[in-house]
Amino acid sequence: MRTETMNNTSNPELVKRWSARRKMEVVLRHLRGESLDALSREVGVPASQIEGWHQRALYGITEVMKERVGDPLQEELDAAKKRVGELSMEIELLKKKSAKTVFLPGRW
Repeated sequence: MRTETMNNTSNPELVKRWSARRKMEVVLRHLRGESLDALSREVGVPASQIEGWHQRALYGITEVMKERVGDPLQEELDAAKKRVGELSMEIELLKKKSAKTVFLPGRW
C-alpha cells in the first residue's frame, strides 16, 4: 500500500489525514498477522499509531457485540418503564386535584 496525496495526483507524498476506510484496511492487515513493523514502514505510519487504531477497533467491536438489537425482553422492559412513567404522572395529577378539593361537612 503506497501513500497517496490528498488530491490523488501521481506524486506520492505522506498522507496527513487518513480516512476511516484506509485505517480499517491497515488494522485488518495487522489483525491477519502482518508484522506491525513491516506494516508501519510500508504505509509510513508509526507503529504506535497503528496499534492505537487497532485498540480502538477492538473496543468498537466489543461495544457492538454488547448491543441487543431486537431483544424482546428489552422491548418489554422499555414498554413497562413507559407505562410506569404514565401512571406516575397520573397519580401526581390526581394528588394535586384532590388537594384542591374541599370537603364540607354535611354536604353529602
